[in-house]
Amino acid sequence: MAIFLPETTQTSAGSLTPRQIVAELDKYVVGQAAAKRAVAIALRNRMRRQKLAPELAEEIAPKNILMIGPTGVGKTEIARRLARLAQSPFLKVEASKFTEVGYVGRDVESMVRDLVELGVDMVRGERLEEVRSKAAQNAEDRLLDILLPPPRPLTPDDEQVPRDGQFQTRDRFREQLRAGRLDSRVVEIEVREKSFPSFEIIAGSSVEEVDINLKDMLPGLFQGKTKKRRLKVPEALEYLTQEEEQKLIDMDSVARAAVERVEQAGIIFIDEIDKIAGREGSHGPEVSREGVQRDILPIVEGTTVNTKYGMVRTDHILFIAAGAFHVSKPSDLIPELQGRFPIRVELESLGKDEFVRILTEPKSALVKQYIALMETEGIDLTFTDDAIRRIADFAQTVNEHTENIGARRLHTVLEKLLDEISFEGPDLVDKTVRIDEAYVIRMLAEIVKNEDLSRYIL
Repeated sequence: MAIFLPETTQTSAGSLTPRQIVAELDKYVVGQAAAKRAVAIALRNRMRRQKLAPELAEEIAPKNILMIGPTGVGKTEIARRLARLAQSPFLKVEASKFTEVGYVGRDVESMVRDLVELGVDMVRGERLEEVRSKAAQNAEDRLLDILLPPPRPLTPDDEQVPRDGQFQTRDRFREQLRAGRLDSRVVEIEVREKSFPSFEIIAGSSVEEVDINLKDMLPGLFQGKTKKRRLKVPEALEYLTQEEEQKLIDMDSVARAAVERVEQAGIIFIDEIDKIAGREGSHGPEVSREGVQRDILPIVEGTTVNTKYGMVRTDHILFIAAGAFHVSKPSDLIPELQGRFPIRVELESLGKDEFVRILTEPKSALVKQYIALMETEGIDLTFTDDAIRRIADFAQTVNEHTENIGARRLHTVLEKLLDEISFEGPDLVDKTVRIDEAYVIRMLAEIVKNEDLSRYIL
């Protein structure tokens, strides 16, 4: 059987060269050329694999990536933007949340189940778009039947003229409904109550969600009662539209498509993988370290995970792992797991020049965000170039003298800088605010100078 990614993935990213993929990532992430290059090659190889014969394509495994770099340099953002670019199901998990099977904590297989849930939501959303107009039409007809009951069947004695009049009346009602002139009217509709119970099964000492479909086991017992509710026309139309959408969507088909998309296009980003790297000389069971690595190994290598939507193979899911590796080293991971991440990229620490670019260049740059937020209060907020350079300088200084948290430091610095304006914004008489270098120095210089103070505030 041929292996194909979903059509949306083929059309969006299938035509992008690695250089174009890097250019797209550049719109959101500053610097880190090596990491962008690695993920661009991984995505392009996924597209190349589609063009191979099925027998050979089945044998080609994705080249998983290990990102090494301090916090706040863009590891997660690169992976997230890549998934959005490829329109792939994407899941971010923290390796430190998992424990070895048999101990209290999350099982590593739950990451695959969560990814499938995301895939189902993604496919369901696409199918909803396809049936939305049809569902709206059906809901409109049902609401018109309530507002204006349909005419009784014709008999030989009936004349045609009255029947034409009834159809004209229905058309007038339809026009009034679309124009919103019936919004104040109240109608009575049947609403199905959600009475299906939820279950959790406790196995051993860990809680794991298990899907038990009692609707199939005991048909007729959990059908859900219906009750009549009086709703205004817009609310009734919205409820009926949702009901019609569910009728038009085949959830079995959605589940099959979602499982296939996860298997062929899924991306799992495992953060904090350095936190489960073993340390030499440790004693006792390492249930949250080597134990987790041993459990992650088959998932990354390729196994089959049982989910409520069916069996899911992880052979062709792309895994991107990331960690700061301050205390441990990549070589502290068990050798088998190291071998499953053949591509290693080191992300560079960010300095003043990168901070200036982060503040201004990306599509959703921090400075643009704050300007837009203040604009909602009618405030015309502007930043001078000198001010932006001084903000970047202060962020770098604090990173050097305290913990280096990368670009996340810019958030704390800007929040402190704009504290007065954010608080007094609605009451300001002069709605034009200009942030220059003098203002930045006045608001931040004393805090940055006092190392103890900056440690707590910035």
